[in-house]
Amino acid sequence: MAEKKNYHVTTVAFYNFENFFDADDDPKNWGDDEFTPNGPYHYTEEIFQQKAHNIATVLQQLGTELNPEGPALIGTAEIENDHVLDVLVSQPEIKARNYKYVHFESPDSRGIDVALLYNPKYFTVLNAEALYTDISTTGEKGGKTRDVLHVAGVLAGDTVHVFVNHWPSRRGGEAASAPLRAIAANVSKKLIDSMMAANPATRVILMGDLNDDPISPSVAKVLGAKGDKDKVDQTGLFNPFVNFYKQGIGTLAYNNAWNLFDQIMISGEWLKQPDEHWRYYKAEVFNREFLKNKFGQYKGSPHRSFDGNNWINGYSDHFPTIIYFIRATQNP
Repeated sequence: MAEKKNYHVTTVAFYNFENFFDADDDPKNWGDDEFTPNGPYHYTEEIFQQKAHNIATVLQQLGTELNPEGPALIGTAEIENDHVLDVLVSQPEIKARNYKYVHFESPDSRGIDVALLYNPKYFTVLNAEALYTDISTTGEKGGKTRDVLHVAGVLAGDTVHVFVNHWPSRRGGEAASAPLRAIAANVSKKLIDSMMAANPATRVILMGDLNDDPISPSVAKVLGAKGDKDKVDQTGLFNPFVNFYKQGIGTLAYNNAWNLFDQIMISGEWLKQPDEHWRYYKAEVFNREFLKNKFGQYKGSPHRSFDGNNWINGYSDHFPTIIYFIRATQNP
């Protein structure tokens, strides 16, 4: 009699937390001035605590249909410092998961960084580094952007390299700012290429708010990420969010149009594994109804934190994204 296969599921997510500042004024960070009690957003400690609670309610539900313990890894963008992460991981909705994090202060002009939350039950950090992204070569005046976070670790038994990105915005126009995102994309690409040259079986997860869509040159050409699994070789990158984008599914709305800036890509090694090894299963834009505006002009778009300068008790102006890995277990 044939053996029945059951599957373990490991989940990886990305979520832009949208201006996740604390309410304290950091004298070394002018970018947080707006997010203080005396700033234009009247950002109080109460609002900060509510924001942390709101984000935790989202993280509590991410990917739990296939793994009740939620994501093993959560990449994030737009966090101010360690303090906001400490408050977040201690929220009652997710405290039992015992999330830890990797975060470095970056030179970003607005004082916002990327970070990686991880569940130590599933992931062990081997080493981590902040990869500087130098956009000054394009003549960008006074602008500094986020570092790329590179974390090497063991995910449920397999060594992986995780890259968390938040590329330069489209301020000044998509075309004019495109060279900045090409530079940011190349930061990860150069290191990935070097690792692949040494070991073509390297497992890579690249995620982030790229401020570009899956078909944009920074993603499709610089990274070379493809949406067709059959066209991805072992050292290439597969981007499951290409097909979501082509179907009109996005993670943020601007001027009544959807963009899909929040993406998670994986190297080819995840795609063609036998059942007893971790392999890619599926991806998802986590656009549940509770995360959407219910009325008015912006109905259906993400329920963000502020409307103008007014706190509206939302979550983020982005939807989270998720990918799932599976591995078979043999049972008689």
